[in-house]
Amino acid sequence: MFFAGLLCAGVLALLLRAAPGGQAPLTQEDINAAVLHTLETQSLPSRPARAAEAVRRSVVRVRGYPDTVPTETKPQGAVPKADTVPSPQEKPRNDGGKPPNRQADAGKPGAPRDGERGAKPGAPSGKEETPDEDRGSVGSGVVVVEDGTILTNFHVIAGSKRLVVTFFDGFESEATVVGVQPDKDLAVIKAKSTPDDLPPATLGSTANLRPGDEVVAVGFPFGIGPSVSSGVVSGLDRAFVSPQGKQELTKLIQFDAAANPGNSGGPLVSMDGEVVGIVTAILNPTEAHTFIGIGFATTIESAGSAVGIPPF
Repeated sequence: MFFAGLLCAGVLALLLRAAPGGQAPLTQEDINAAVLHTLETQSLPSRPARAAEAVRRSVVRVRGYPDTVPTETKPQGAVPKADTVPSPQEKPRNDGGKPPNRQADAGKPGAPRDGERGAKPGAPSGKEETPDEDRGSVGSGVVVVEDGTILTNFHVIAGSKRLVVTFFDGFESEATVVGVQPDKDLAVIKAKSTPDDLPPATLGSTANLRPGDEVVAVGFPFGIGPSVSSGVVSGLDRAFVSPQGKQELTKLIQFDAAANPGNSGGPLVSMDGEVVGIVTAILNPTEAHTFIGIGFATTIESAGSAVGIPPF
């Protein structure tokens, strides 16, 4: 829509300039020439930019607080501080069911000898952090119903007594938990109030998703955003297992678009502008805990069925 509008505006301007008063009859040749001129002279948005724009107004920041009483009313649109969301660290499993080998850590005292270390994007790998009362925790979410129903990760809201969501225009509202599926790390929350004309994101399908397809991740890494990163689908049907083996997430999308603490719960978007996954976890095996290009998202089919969103 954005691309089409820009193109039409350019063509219309050229046609009106070529025909003073708009009275001269237009030929197909005139239209073709105007379109060609616009394509050659206008800087058009990239595919990832168009995909991100399609969901921009549907992505929200989700903040969780351990207290139930607001400590301070923040002006709408204020720039958030960088925060993290506490969650257990995770490690991925390869397709054969056997954890990948970490040769670099084989000789380090106290280091795991038989697996990679990973983390949910809501928390750095290697430690859990407790949010302080003033800042709380931060994650992302995506509006799936225009009444303010939001899909996010369970670990984004776990342990919080009060939730506050910030919409695309800076409007803030407290939110309540509608339902959770801890085994899939999914949660549905609903804002108590919403801005006018709140658009829900368009939910897509992973049926035709293939390794190499372009995707964008939209969210609030470290509370900054909405931020957009682009990459490709690296693999499908991945599994992610907790270090203790107590939880396993399956049928995940592996992607290489940058994801960091705070991206949890945000949408993974196809080039059609449709949500195909919910960003859930990242592999983070380095001591610096920096993103190394391996992220995981729950498929939108899994997320939709977990929360009862039709047609899933």
